[in-house]
Amino acid sequence: MAVTERDVDRFEAARPRLEAIAYRLLGSASEAEDAAQETYLRWQAADTGRIEVPEAWLTKVLTNYCLNQLASARARRETYVGAWLPEPLLAGDPMLGPAGTAEQRDSVSYAVLVLLERLSPNERAVYVLKEAFAYSHREIAGILDISEAASQQTFHRARRHVADGRARAEIDEAAARRVVAEFLVAATSGRTEPLVALLTQDAIAIGDGGGKVPARASAFVGAKAVATFMRGLFRPAKAKQDLIGGSPEVYVSTANGAVAVVAVLGGRVVGVMCPEFGDGGLAAFRSQVNPDKLERATRQWAAADHGEPLLKAAF
Repeated sequence: MAVTERDVDRFEAARPRLEAIAYRLLGSASEAEDAAQETYLRWQAADTGRIEVPEAWLTKVLTNYCLNQLASARARRETYVGAWLPEPLLAGDPMLGPAGTAEQRDSVSYAVLVLLERLSPNERAVYVLKEAFAYSHREIAGILDISEAASQQTFHRARRHVADGRARAEIDEAAARRVVAEFLVAATSGRTEPLVALLTQDAIAIGDGGGKVPARASAFVGAKAVATFMRGLFRPAKAKQDLIGGSPEVYVSTANGAVAVVAVLGGRVVGVMCPEFGDGGLAAFRSQVNPDKLERATRQWAAADHGEPLLKAAF
């Protein structure tokens, strides 16, 4: 069936929302774009004149496509080199989606995206649609072909799993920036004691290199282990400079709606570190250094005003 200009316009108006849903479901911007495009192809092939509520139809097609992708992703990640972490999105990226409520902002935080990986595909879908996009349980039931009661039960179970897995402390952005900057400066001092003082005792640090950049497969656990790792990470070393082609500039910026550390070399984002705050200090550092997952961040960085780096020639 030939697609009309009106059909194209209706889909393009929905594309940003569809991509934002898919990003939360899949943890990958490139896969989210693919999911939206696959939905468009199915929209093209449909008898759109018989579709009463296009938004609901498109959301159902996209969500079920993503559920299928999540099922196969579990198998793919078993062979992934090292730890798998989501693709970070920098401030201003439209794929971050709605941010009008605390729940919407929290649903796209890096810490929550990591926790969503522990949920079943259906739990993840219900959580994202309800928490981030305010779909009713009746609407979710129609999208997933389940009952309203099942949607409610799945949502409460998913929200409990997410809440139980977080080391969360309320801290405003200005304070978070100060603490992260203080931590980075301390990391370059060559001493672990100032770092340990800023960490929770059960702090962790983990990175995703995708087999393309060296990254330990298991997390560093405990304040002293994390402090030692960070001290080494920010210690100048010619071997590290040779590995990545120079010394990056380090910025305290924003990713996924929260304070993040962004390392940039020659205009290319080479690392995004997302800290998480817990009671008593910094509780986690999750770093994305896989270049395949930083291409969108590099484009976003080039288009934004990011100020002056906190550190130069840090590595």
